[in-house]
Formats: sequence, C-alpha cells, structure tokens
Amino acid sequence: MLKFVKMHGTGNDYVYIDCFEQNVDNPQELAIKLSDRHKGIGSDGLILVMPSAICDFRMRMFNADGSEAQMCGNGSRCVGKFVYDKGYTNRKTITLETLAGIKTLELFPVDGKVEKVKVDMGAPELNAVNIPVIWTEKQLIGKVIDFAPEKYAVSAVSMGNPHAVIFTEGIDSLDLETTGKKIENHPMFPERVNVEFVEILSPSHVKMRVWERGSGETMACGTGACAVAVAGVLNNKLERKTTVSLLGGDLDIEWKEENNHVYLTGEAVTVFEGVY
Repeated sequence: MLKFVKMHGTGNDYVYIDCFEQNVDNPQELAIKLSDRHKGIGSDGLILVMPSAICDFRMRMFNADGSEAQMCGNGSRCVGKFVYDKGYTNRKTITLETLAGIKTLELFPVDGKVEKVKVDMGAPELNAVNIPVIWTEKQLIGKVIDFAPEKYAVSAVSMGNPHAVIFTEGIDSLDLETTGKKIENHPMFPERVNVEFVEILSPSHVKMRVWERGSGETMACGTGACAVAVAGVLNNKLERKTTVSLLGGDLDIEWKEENNHVYLTGEAVTVFEGVY
C-alpha cells in the first residue's frame, strides 16, 4: 500500500510520494505504472519528496517513461506546497535539493495553505557543450536547423533540463507529436531535448506548447517557460519580465540582469490524496 498525493502546477501533474513516511525501492518502474492514465493514477510523472543532508528538503523527479530528470519547475513549486501544507515546515522561504543544484523557494500561503510559489531557478546555461547540444559554436541562439522537411530557428538553453526553443506562428495547429518527437531525438541532442514552440503575443506575453522528453506534450513545463523567456531576450523578442501562457494556465518569468537568475512564479494545487 503506497500513500500518494496528486498535485499539479499549471496543469503539469505529478504523483507525489512522501518519503519521510515510506520507502520507494524502484521509482523508475513505479513512475511508469502510476503515470499511465488508463491503468494507473495518471500523471506526467512521479516526484519523491525526501529528507536532505544539505537543504531543507530534496526532490527526485521521474518522467512518465521512467527516466529521471534533473529538475522540474512546476514540480518544485508543488513540493513547496506539499511540505508546508503537511506541516514539515512553517517557514515561507525554503531550500530544495535537486539534481540541477539547490533551489530557493518563496511560499505564499493563504489561510494556512500555499497557493503560489516563486522559485529561484538559478542562471541559465547557454554553453552548448553543457546543455548538451552538438554544435560548432559556443552557443546555439536563433540558428536555423534542418529537421527535414521543416527548418526552424532554434535556441538551446538549459535550466537544469535541456530545451530547444522555437519562435514561430500558428502553434495551435502544429502537429506537435510528429515534430516534437523528431526534434527530441535528433542526433544533435545527445541526451534528447525538451521542445518549446512559442508564439509571441507582445514583448511581455507569449503562448507556448511543449513537447517534453520522456512524457510527450504536457499542459505546462516550468523549466521550458524559463528557457523561452531567456531565449526571447537573447533573440531581442521579449522583455526580461514575461508571462508565458500554456495549455494549463499562465506562468510569470523574470530574468534578472543583476544576478543572471531566472525566477518562476505560479500556482501549486493539490488535486487529491489516495492509496495505490
């Protein structure tokens, strides 16, 4: 019997397991079973909420195909809500250990329950080798790549996870499954890549669809929204404060010039609790 909490951040839903109370021996296999929307609980993946030796808390995140991700912006916000609402902390600023480093979370509770969380996502990684992306130059920003038969101007950014950001029009009619899968598995991305197709509505507002490696199209992607904001500034298309509208709702992103950090703000919602 495994106790769980189903939560979502802007529609990006995960199954959360309290590892203070129970152990998970095989999270990769469990993520596949629980994420199945017909035979499992249904989610974009599995997140373990754990004790940490170096931070207030630790999170591990597994995609729906069982692969482990370094970071999840929407998931980290829900972890902040999880530990506060369950009484593991009463502080409104906490630190979170992830595979992408230590993240600082600012919690905004209402009547004792967290409704919104702001995450310091750190500095974007633009060095092609570190993203990683196989490219002849140090950075890949706004360069046209042939994905036959389509050609897209791609900007590669890592926010703990690698992202390929593409600014285009008509994203609502895009065959994202075909195109997203093709770009995700392109040889230039040796660890696969998350793909964002972005339509600019104004210099401070964009609409985005995301194809996540290991999960397919999702309602939202926090690290992806951050990558979009960074790519927008570097391509002289967006201001440093941007609202990103996704299928699951809006995220507010700010890339601060003074410390080079990206800040992600959005909702964190508990859907239900149960036993598997």
